[in-house]
Amino acid sequence: QEQLVESGGGLAQAGDSLRLSCKAPGRTFGSYMAWFRQTPGKEREFVAAISWSGSNTVIANSVKGRFTISRSKPKDTVWLQVDSLKPEDAAVYYCAASMTYYGEAVEGYTWWGQGTQVTVSS
Repeated sequence: QEQLVESGGGLAQAGDSLRLSCKAPGRTFGSYMAWFRQTPGKEREFVAAISWSGSNTVIANSVKGRFTISRSKPKDTVWLQVDSLKPEDAAVYYCAASMTYYGEAVEGYTWWGQGTQVTVSS
């Protein structure tokens, strides 16, 4: 099964920045991509999504102004720039892709990565 591969997570201090990367296998070219995050015992939460061209993005209100989503020219890598980290940003961050869906619903996405852990110390 094809899978996305996230990287870039780790331990950071509040106020720091991180850049999460998601690399997509060739078949997910032309797909809409998104980032979600999840903490233990909670539902997976939408963070950001980007269209195939990269010209359209949507950011969750909870992180707007601090998080930015972008993608590479070959379209096979998507980044999530996380600035001004807060303790409440600590979570496992997941990358997701869909050939047809662009939005905030978990069920709209077909492919998922294994997640990358972000830990924030205050």
